[in-house]
Amino acid sequence: MPSPVIGTRIKALREKRGLSQLELSKRLGFRNRQTLSSIEAGERKVTVDELLLAAEHLDEDIDYFTDPFRLVAEGNFCWRKAASDITDERLDRYEDRVGRWLAAFRHLAPQVDWPLPLLACRKLGLGPRSTFEDAAAAGEQFVEEFELGEQPAARLAETMEKKLGILVLMVDSEISRGISGAACRLPELDAVLIARDEVIGRRHFDLAHELFHILTWDTMPPKRLEPGRDSGGNRVEKLANNFAGAVLMPAQSLQHCRDWSELPETTLIDRLNALADEMLVTSSALRWRLTGLGMLKGATANALPESALRNNGGKAKPATPLPFSRPFASVLAAAIEQGRISVRLAADLVNMTIDDLIDLFHAHGVENPIHL
Repeated sequence: MPSPVIGTRIKALREKRGLSQLELSKRLGFRNRQTLSSIEAGERKVTVDELLLAAEHLDEDIDYFTDPFRLVAEGNFCWRKAASDITDERLDRYEDRVGRWLAAFRHLAPQVDWPLPLLACRKLGLGPRSTFEDAAAAGEQFVEEFELGEQPAARLAETMEKKLGILVLMVDSEISRGISGAACRLPELDAVLIARDEVIGRRHFDLAHELFHILTWDTMPPKRLEPGRDSGGNRVEKLANNFAGAVLMPAQSLQHCRDWSELPETTLIDRLNALADEMLVTSSALRWRLTGLGMLKGATANALPESALRNNGGKAKPATPLPFSRPFASVLAAAIEQGRISVRLAADLVNMTIDDLIDLFHAHGVENPIHL
């Protein structure tokens, strides 16, 4: 583990323990505070004896400082809650677990010649004073620039992975429990996590919403925990929603809906549900997107019964996407094949049995490196 990362972890734990640099310096036997300051800044290497002493005085296992498969004071997370009972303790546990996946991908990808992005990641040029119209225009431009076509939701995840270098992971709800989506900013990697058993339209909306946070992180850093998608949220969240709506439902794809306000309610509901299915969004999101574009009267939209739009008017549940992602599975498989990680550690990392891990590789079309 490089010394800069060790220094960062020493600093994080020192602050967590409520110690000043001077106090810890004395315990480590340094003549002055500057030595510890240089270590924490990554300007000076840590000797083995110094690291052992730090672990002792900070009351932590040595793995805390050296394990490459964990994130400590490195990642910035933004979680989007789907339940009201999210506690800090549960969020900490989830963040620690997710951090292991991201840290493993970051650590293993370069070793198996899967290049991490250079993070010359594009930005939207939006700020806190941007209007909702600005955010929607940025979404429309994104669709055009990346040629997402008439059904942008179908190509969004792939575009994020291949053209923006964003790691997109699909997560089981039994792991996320109350979290529908998340964005993570690391020094070497951007990532988005989506609860994979959500309704397909909600998954896509969360994906586009978190993409907004990735592309505006420097100008509008999001809060660690976002409100639920139905709560409205603060101004930044509303900007993100306007961007997401425009990405998934560009105006060009909705031109034929201009006369829908005059339709009988039953016909309008049927058309909303059918078009939402076609565009892989929710009928409710489509309703408000049309209202924002002036294609559907607000009074008409408000009068539509929610029960008629739920699940886009149908009962059939679309297929759930595979867990994690093909890039993640590819890196993990290559790392096992090259002996960069043991099979048992890889299975433990993703909380699977070895047989389940083999099934994961097969499902993603990745050559299985495990030979039992």
